[in-house]
Amino acid sequence: MSTDSLKVLIIAGGLTHERDVSVRSGRRVANSLINQGFDAKVVDFDQNLPAEISAFGPDVVWPLVHGSLGEDGSLQSLLEGLGVPYVGSTPAQAMLASNKPTAKALVGAAGLDTPGWIALPQLLFRQLGAHNVLGMINSSLTFPLVVKPSSGGSALGMSRAQDSSDLRSAMVDAFSYEEHVMLERFVEGRDIAVSVVDLEEGPIALPPVEVSTDDGHYDYEARYTTDESEYFVPARLSNDEMTDVQAAAIQIHELLGLRDLSRIDFIVDDNGSFWFIDANVSPGMTDTSLFPQAAEATGSFDEICAAIVRYVASRD
Repeated sequence: MSTDSLKVLIIAGGLTHERDVSVRSGRRVANSLINQGFDAKVVDFDQNLPAEISAFGPDVVWPLVHGSLGEDGSLQSLLEGLGVPYVGSTPAQAMLASNKPTAKALVGAAGLDTPGWIALPQLLFRQLGAHNVLGMINSSLTFPLVVKPSSGGSALGMSRAQDSSDLRSAMVDAFSYEEHVMLERFVEGRDIAVSVVDLEEGPIALPPVEVSTDDGHYDYEARYTTDESEYFVPARLSNDEMTDVQAAAIQIHELLGLRDLSRIDFIVDDNGSFWFIDANVSPGMTDTSLFPQAAEATGSFDEICAAIVRYVASRD
């Protein structure tokens, strides 16, 4: 099938906290594909989606809904049921990877470094009382801690608790996004993201991207709404470190059973050790997102998008 005849439906938006980022991601990928001769269209993740898929008759669907239903296997299950070829991981693998505690448990069991953590549901606080649960946390964990929702992306709901006085507000903020939160040991270091493209030749790690911010917090504002982030592509790593982190990203991508593309996030500490933070099954594709920056460092974001679509269209 020629590129000119391939129809690509990009699903973006939805009722998630990351709607704006998703819409921007969808538009960028659509424009990239249209410029290369594909028949590409962006549709919202809403009640009209099944009808939109039926009317457009896509050869490939590219789900770019970030967070919750877009990455936890729900949207992927719908597409499986409709029998439509789609970009990205299968429902089961998306579910495993998008749940941060589960992904960390699998990666840690494989012998790779990941900061220690505990995961707690909001129900536990209601049944035992917030005062009692927070008291147990204070007595058993070492500060500082990173508090974040157990799923979702774009650092929404994530904050650092320097001590017990910060913990309550950090938990409230995280619970406002999701009913399960994760408390993770803070590791001082640099944010490194390794994007993986997994097509016919197998997974290939793109150049790592390093993110540096004024205050060391790579949060939502730093990612999308301010100019306080500085990016280094490739990351400021030695040749050995570069090889090691790319190999670790591929290992994690394969360990979690991911497909087509992913982004694996690490912290590299002052000793040069890499600590796995999380895996992204639907990486952001905005102008400031890390996957496109890594792709451009290899030559062309457009060419990688086209290659992904062609591969999925030809997949049995």
